[in-house]
Amino acid sequence: MGAICRVTNNNQLTSNHRSQPGWGDDMATFQMTIAANNLHGDYQLANGYGPAQAKAVLTEHRKSFVTGNDFFLLSQNGVNAVRIPVGWWIAYDPDPPAPFIGGSLENLDRAFYWAQVYGLKCIIDLHAAPGSQNGMEHSASRDGSVDWPSEVNIQKTLDVIKFLAQRYADDPSLLGVELLNEPSAGTVPLDTLVSYYKRGYKIVRSYSETAYVIFCQRIGNADPMELYEADLGPTNTVVDLHYYNLFDPYYEKLNATENIRFVYEKRLPQVWALNGAKGPLVFVGEWVNEWNVANASQIQYRSFGKAQLEVFGEASFGWSYWTVRCNSVHWDYEWNVRNRYLIIGKQSCLQLQSLKHNRG
Repeated sequence: MGAICRVTNNNQLTSNHRSQPGWGDDMATFQMTIAANNLHGDYQLANGYGPAQAKAVLTEHRKSFVTGNDFFLLSQNGVNAVRIPVGWWIAYDPDPPAPFIGGSLENLDRAFYWAQVYGLKCIIDLHAAPGSQNGMEHSASRDGSVDWPSEVNIQKTLDVIKFLAQRYADDPSLLGVELLNEPSAGTVPLDTLVSYYKRGYKIVRSYSETAYVIFCQRIGNADPMELYEADLGPTNTVVDLHYYNLFDPYYEKLNATENIRFVYEKRLPQVWALNGAKGPLVFVGEWVNEWNVANASQIQYRSFGKAQLEVFGEASFGWSYWTVRCNSVHWDYEWNVRNRYLIIGKQSCLQLQSLKHNRG
């Protein structure tokens, strides 16, 4: 009987071979190649660097990436609220489970302080849940797997929501709590998600009667109307839609005019329809002034941005741009505003965000 190896948990590999193997001069049966690449997401970054170096890298990043000056600039450019993504391990600070690095809770506290100083509101967005809800790096997936839809991981997630709601419920800068970012339609069943959303709503309500509870649509082939039909909660609820003219082969063939027409002819009717639906407010919680149009001019980008601002401004809860700062300039809100690729009016919203909350 041959020896076997198996993974027993996220950090351990075991074998049933009890003695020292004799390698002799047998030819290798496989070749290992390590391809250098960027580390994506908190799990890969922390696991790849190791505890000491990852702590140094993340400490510097958290200290410098977004600062109080950014909050000031946002407040001076029409932004009235920020949507702040957090990972589930924030509830275990300062010593989260390996490989995650502590310090994110201190940063969230600091963001709430800056928000109060500069007159902004905060949405806490649970961007990464235990096990990953979509397999992507921004949900801290270990390897692309989606292990969130289990009762153990769902209960852990509810415990995180309880921690966040309890900690920030009385903070005057709290606007809302988003229970989960971008659950995948392909791997997260609707009934599982609805059950979680209802339980999460009750937890937030047990600490705050006024904080908005935000439910993100499933990404992939799912209709956001499914959340309006689910009766998720009676008061101050919001459905979050993410609108990108990216990430699908359909958009790759559109030129500038066709992209702009799509925003007006496809996005706007959906926003209006959901505005008129009974239940939650409508929030375009992520969008970006970027597309697949090669060599687009500033005028074309500006027209695309104008279309999105006009259409997403129709949403009853407002919109949020992803993101405030990015090394890809068209994803960088501050760069777009500073270089006049986006012409922002007096009232806007952001990822750090702009919100309307005028419907009960």
